[in-house]
Amino acid sequence: MQEALALLASAPKIFVYGVGRSGLVGKAFAMRMVQLGLRVFFIGETITPIVEPGDVAVIVSRLGETMSAIQTANIVRRVGGHVIGVTAQKGSKLAGASSLVLAIPELRDREAPRHAPLGTLFEESTFLLLDVLISLLMEKLGQTEEDMRGRHAIMV
Repeated sequence: MQEALALLASAPKIFVYGVGRSGLVGKAFAMRMVQLGLRVFFIGETITPIVEPGDVAVIVSRLGETMSAIQTANIVRRVGGHVIGVTAQKGSKLAGASSLVLAIPELRDREAPRHAPLGTLFEESTFLLLDVLISLLMEKLGQTEEDMRGRHAIMV
């Protein structure tokens, strides 16, 4: 977690990527980082610039086998950027293509699908983990909730 914190705090630009509900969790994380005053972009949006050396990409994929996530990680690493892979599978292709892996262990409960279908537990756990990173970044960057509120879209 400390390595992820250091990468994010020092990155010239931060990129976030995920598909489906993982992407929605990633977008929530990106929004909070923008409110911290960081330069953040979601990969796939029309205004997203190119990744350059030293930039960081946070890629969220439960299984870590989504082809577009793996290709994105490979491109980021090829240009000299860092990849933080957030996945439930430490042995996945995304994990292998990442500079750093934040592994979210999956609950192996037979009843889980009935109460939390598909990747719900991964998505909710990832949301919480990334929110913890926001709290740690707030402290590291000397930001307060008031500072963040000043960058919140409703304050414009």
